[in-house]
Amino acid sequence: MIGLSTSSVYPESTGAAFEYARKLGFGGVEVMVGVDKDSADVDALRRISEYHELPVIAIHAPCLLATATVWGTDPWEKLKTALDAAERLGASTVVVHPPFRWQGSYATGFLEGVNELQSALDAQQKPLAIAVENMYPWRGPLGLETRAYEPHWDPTNFDCAHLALDLSHASTAKQSSLELVRLWGSRLRHVHLTDGSGQHTDEHLLPGTGDQRADAVLAAIAQNGFDGDVVLEVQMRTASSRAERERLLAESLAFAREHLRMEHDDWRTHRA
Repeated sequence: MIGLSTSSVYPESTGAAFEYARKLGFGGVEVMVGVDKDSADVDALRRISEYHELPVIAIHAPCLLATATVWGTDPWEKLKTALDAAERLGASTVVVHPPFRWQGSYATGFLEGVNELQSALDAQQKPLAIAVENMYPWRGPLGLETRAYEPHWDPTNFDCAHLALDLSHASTAKQSSLELVRLWGSRLRHVHLTDGSGQHTDEHLLPGTGDQRADAVLAAIAQNGFDGDVVLEVQMRTASSRAERERLLAESLAFAREHLRMEHDDWRTHRA
């Protein structure tokens, strides 16, 4: 399924993301849990989802510095709350970032804890995956790196079942998303469709406008039988109007459909 992340319409609301998604023909919505109160309210999300007749396909756990107090301050409780929200809303994936180094026992026990949670879900035959997202080294203007994540910003060597690929993060890390698709194989569960130009800051450009060969990435996952979700996660704050934002979102959806070789929202049953 091709979904739309609520972050793609920021600074507009969570409800606005569902509105755009339904109007333009996205198959569902990934909720980035953040400062918008509706994004952290399961009952509100259910009402919005039902009103627009669009499913919540993923929950992005509140991992950013700006969301340090959303759903409390204990990172394990935040992740468990994200899993509970995903289950209640019928989402299939919870996306989580690697921990920050300063997050104490959460950082040192992250992989063990994620595996325990995933094993419990699997044992109960719940169709829900915890997908750890690739991040990037923090770099200053002179290119000096700061180690911010534990065990690492690159989850390639993590001992966990599911991974989420963000093309913009790969660009910032000066990696190849196409190579990550190859390395991760069946562990690839979720894709944030976006792009980047290799800058030291995360850009989230429109797919196809950067250095990540987004067209080839989509073609590769379709050919490999990828059965997760592709979610458009782009930065739209510079759009001059709502009409321009809508146009750019529509163009990105068309890009995804073209390179997944699909004619329907559920490309998993309509691959060429």
